Amino acid sequence: MTFRRTWLFALLGAMLWSAPTSTWASSHREAPAITEDPAADNTDLYAWVTPNTHDKLHVVANWNPLQQPAGGPNFHKFSDDVLYSIHITRGGSSLDDVITYHFEFKSARAKTVKPDDQNATVGGGKEFFRQLAGVEQTYTVYKTEWTNRRPKTTVLARNVNVAPPNIGPRTNQVAYKITAYDDTFAKTFIKDLGTGGSEGRVWAGPRDDGFYVDLGGVFDLANLRAKGTAQDGVAGFNVHSIALEIPTTKLTFDGQAPANKASAENTLGVWASSSRRRIQFRLWSGRNVSLGPWVQVSRLGLPLVNEALIGLQDKDRYNAGHPKTDAARFGAYFLNPVVVRDAEAVGIYTALGADPTPFKFNRTDILDIISIKTNERAIQTVGDVLRVDLGQDSSFPNGRPIPGGATNTQEQADVTDVLLSVILSKGAVPVKDGVDYNDKPFLSEMPWLPLPHEGYSGGHGKTTP
Repeated sequence: MTFRRTWLFALLGAMLWSAPTSTWASSHREAPAITEDPAADNTDLYAWVTPNTHDKLHVVANWNPLQQPAGGPNFHKFSDDVLYSIHITRGGSSLDDVITYHFEFKSARAKTVKPDDQNATVGGGKEFFRQLAGVEQTYTVYKTEWTNRRPKTTVLARNVNVAPPNIGPRTNQVAYKITAYDDTFAKTFIKDLGTGGSEGRVWAGPRDDGFYVDLGGVFDLANLRAKGTAQDGVAGFNVHSIALEIPTTKLTFDGQAPANKASAENTLGVWASSSRRRIQFRLWSGRNVSLGPWVQVSRLGLPLVNEALIGLQDKDRYNAGHPKTDAARFGAYFLNPVVVRDAEAVGIYTALGADPTPFKFNRTDILDIISIKTNERAIQTVGDVLRVDLGQDSSFPNGRPIPGGATNTQEQADVTDVLLSVILSKGAVPVKDGVDYNDKPFLSEMPWLPLPHEGYSGGHGKTTP
């Protein structure tokens, strides 16, 4: 009995010490700890209003970067142990949530079949190929509305099917019962939210990663290459995406359609996060057990903020924080970007023929740009949120639209070039990474990002002679 009690206390102690802390991180592997938790890793966030009509807000949030399409037999998926969230703030004086959308995922378990059962049928659970076991993933969508800091949560949809991985033509025929994994098939996973779609629509599943950047050049101490020699390090990889379409009347301060003008009161701040239970441990059977309250382990608002602005020693802590505390906790990084100092040290300014001195300190221009602060928008708050003025057509940094690029392989703005140019030179000297288009065309409708690359034909392997 004494031994059992000692063992129990030791187990509880281990559980408490295993609680997630600020050592978790997020966004395309840019912070040290996220390399150990890719399923919770926020990558990109897009948000924009329908041009001209401004009747809908479109949000696309991505997780789990650099997925090898042929990476089976257990292909990438949303984690059943992660709470995925999309946060919306409103107005110019607060970054507290007014609406939060939460997504909880659940994977069906394969049937338990004895290994020596000679009568087991294909699809009964005793399988080599996971897609033959009938295992699928579903999710539930919750909406929390905050009034005077009091939350009210409702369920907008239950047991919505996640789009499956794009494995190959034989899987399409045998397991999915379709002739092709195409846009028509992907659209069948769009689901109405609320009664008759009154709260909008949702879609979740794997897609092509729409971000394009020369990862090899940027992370070789900004060894940037010219167009034609630069390489899109994200080409050919998939992510997992959640796409939302929300009527703007559900988001405005007065519940009315937004007026066709700039205003702070109808300017949203959009950001995405991932959370895990505070206590996590794994049973001998291999099953994960999670207990306690949700703790944020990842977040993303604007592109490249953590990558380009936050110092290495604070990247993990930054991703565990809330945008409303960014000014107090990390404001010095926004005003005095360390990337300018580092770029000077590795010879970037020498190559550009520019003096870095004016770009090192007191960069209030960065704060004004990311806050889309103008005479018409009295924005006082500063934080890592993607601002979207509902009364104006979206154009980065007022939102980040997927449609609207010069071609259907370009999003509306090349955010890598825009932000590097702003941060490194206040936009005076164009800084380009040499990659200016995606490897697949974007869609003109939900779910917006291209189809995921197929495992059978789209993997990164090479044909052998």
